[in-house]
This record gives sequence, C-alpha cells and structure tokens, in this order.
Amino acid sequence: MRLRIGLVGLGSFGSAFAPLFAHHPLVHEVLLCDTEPERIARIAEDPLVRRKLARHYAYPSLDEICKAPCDALVIITQPWLHAPQCIQAMKHGKHVYSAVPIISIPDDNEILDWCDRLVQTVRTAGLHYMLGETTFFRPQAMFCRRKAAEGAFGRFVYAEGEYLHDVDAFCNLRAVAASRATSKAGQEWNTQRERYRSQGAQSGPLHYPTHSISGPVCVMKARALKVTAYGFANRNGDPFFADYAFSNEIALFQMSNGASLRILEMRETPGLCGSDGETFRIFGTTGAFSENRWFQIQRPDFSRPSDLQNLPKPRIETLNPRDMFDPLPPEVETAFKQVYHRDLPDSALLSADFQPRGHGGSHPYLVHEFLSAIAANRTPAIHVWEAVRYMAMGVAAHQSALHNGETLPIPDWGDPPS
Repeated sequence: MRLRIGLVGLGSFGSAFAPLFAHHPLVHEVLLCDTEPERIARIAEDPLVRRKLARHYAYPSLDEICKAPCDALVIITQPWLHAPQCIQAMKHGKHVYSAVPIISIPDDNEILDWCDRLVQTVRTAGLHYMLGETTFFRPQAMFCRRKAAEGAFGRFVYAEGEYLHDVDAFCNLRAVAASRATSKAGQEWNTQRERYRSQGAQSGPLHYPTHSISGPVCVMKARALKVTAYGFANRNGDPFFADYAFSNEIALFQMSNGASLRILEMRETPGLCGSDGETFRIFGTTGAFSENRWFQIQRPDFSRPSDLQNLPKPRIETLNPRDMFDPLPPEVETAFKQVYHRDLPDSALLSADFQPRGHGGSHPYLVHEFLSAIAANRTPAIHVWEAVRYMAMGVAAHQSALHNGETLPIPDWGDPPS
C-alpha cells in the first residue's frame, strides 16, 4: 500500500521529521501544512521531500488540508492544539500521528475531557491514532520489552522514570517558549492562557508526563491504580513558572501488577539522577535494568536441596545502546540512510553506518511504526488507549500534589478492542 500523507506543523520539531516521513518507502505523496508560508517553502526545497510532493501540496490551515485527499495527517503543532486538531482530522477521515503530549493546558478536568473525546472519536471513526512518544522507541525500552516478553524480569517489583529538563539547561525551555510565542499559533495561545489564568488553573511538569511514564509502563504493560504526589514550587519569582503551581513534581504510583512506580518531572534542578535526564529503571524478582546495565539471577530450586549448596551469583551485562535497538526492515533502513547520509551515492549506502537519530534514536522508529500500522490496518504501538493512560497518570499526580499528597485514583479507558 502506498500512502498519501499530510505534514501539519513545520517548525523546528516538525521539520526534523519531514524528510523521514517523506522518504519512507510506503509514502507515495506528501502534502505540507503550516500557518507560516515560509516554513512550507523551506521544507518544499528539501530534495528528499520535493520528489514526493503532491501536485497541490501547500495548505495554509488544518481546515484546508482536512479537505484534501490523503490517508493520514502527522500533527506536530503547538501542544495546546494537539487533541482538538487530531479529533478534527479524524472526523474528516484521516488517520493521525500526534506529537506529545495529548494536549498541554493547565485545566485538569479539561485535559481528561479531551482524553475521553479522543478515545470516543477513535472508536466512532474506526481510524488509527498514534502518539509520537519518543521514550517508547528508545533502545532501552526496546531491550526491556524483549526481556519482559521472555519473562526475564520475573515479577515486577519497582520501577522509576524521570524527565529532568531544567529550564535553563540542555534544550533551553525559555528559548523554546519564546520561539513559540512569536508564531501565529503562539499569539493565539496568549489569549487562551488569559482564560485559564482567570479560572485560577495552574500547570505543572506532570502535565507533560510522557517521557518519564512511557518507558516503565510500556515494558510492564500495567496500568496505574492510584497515586500520591508532592510538588516543589518556584521560590525566586521566575516568570517562566508564573502559571505553574510547581516547578518540580514527584509521584509514587501503585500499579495493577503489584509494582510501585516512582516518577520525577523536574524543570528547576540542573542535576541528573543517573547518566541521563530522560531515562527509566525497572526491577523484577529475577531481572533488573538500570543505566544500560542488565542484571539477572537464577533463583535456586527449593525442591532440590543441592541447589542451596551452590547459590547463584548475579550476572551483570553492560549494554551498548546500538545493540539494544530492534531491527528495521532493510528497505526502510536504506531509505533512512539516504536521509542521514545525503552526501553518499546510492552505491555506498549498503555499507554506510545506520545510527538512528533524534531523542535517543527514536525518530525513525516512530515514523516507521505509524506508517506500517496504517498500511497494514493494525493498531499502532502507542495507540490512543496507551496515550490517555500516560496523560491520566500525570493529571492525577498533579491533582495529588495540589492536595498535598492526597492519594487519588486514576481514570482509565481500558484497552483497544481485540
């Protein structure tokens, strides 16, 4: 099956994905959509995109591209627009890929309402929705899912996930916010933000929970039952946090498989808990994963007394991220090599190195998963039921922090139809 897809939102993040989507072997034609015409012109000049452009490829609004004949829309717009735009696209018969999170607004009840509307739209439209959560396709998550499928963890006991993204460190959040504010959508958000301020709604880092939550949840395949959380409020009058109840939030979840899960979402601390600011650790009764190391022990058989005379020692394996990736189909890998190695002739691509890039190498896997799921008419890996699970965990945890650690239940929409 050859797909016709529309790319909606061509800012810095959307433009990073455009060549990957355009050059995937399943894509026949590409349409481009942005409210800023110069962004469309810039992406259209990319040779890997230009060769796939539809005859009528430029669209100035979501309303217009929703009317165009295409199979799916890739929506990488500002976070407060994601859910309503995805619903609009599906109501026009398009499958959708959404950047994370489902939606980013400070009103918890409204967030949950959008989650509900999104699930209902997927059910009613009979179309596919996929959340573009990068942690799901980091090599560590791929490796741990394989180990979990083997039963190598034993029974899950405890897990940790964290996204430590200081406002002034690494990818500077002040600069990101300033860049977004200058766009047409950013100016519209200023009006929306005043409405939330008048309501007294305050946000927090757990309103953007996917990077920390996705890893442990997708490996354990468990849902959160209840949460206790606490927040740390900014104390120096930093204007970045003017609409935030907390600059840092810490949550402890009870999971449906009996494990406990600790989540950190930090925006005002420059340090790291481990070797990375966006990572997770998982501990089971026979296997554990932490900081690119796999720990495993063979428990004694208590029905055989001889086993107790030769107690096993843990086996520790240090892993290279490159060895943890799942393989991509050869033709897809070759296509993505052409994106990454534009200076090489086709004859040299077979021997060229393929190093997946973007958020730990997740970007090409996200693109392939969405397109291959649409082509095969199967439920994508990060489907809407998984996506709302992440979002509801963040919302409930933020509410718990607002109520000084009150333990709260977590809503859930179940699993996709079998």
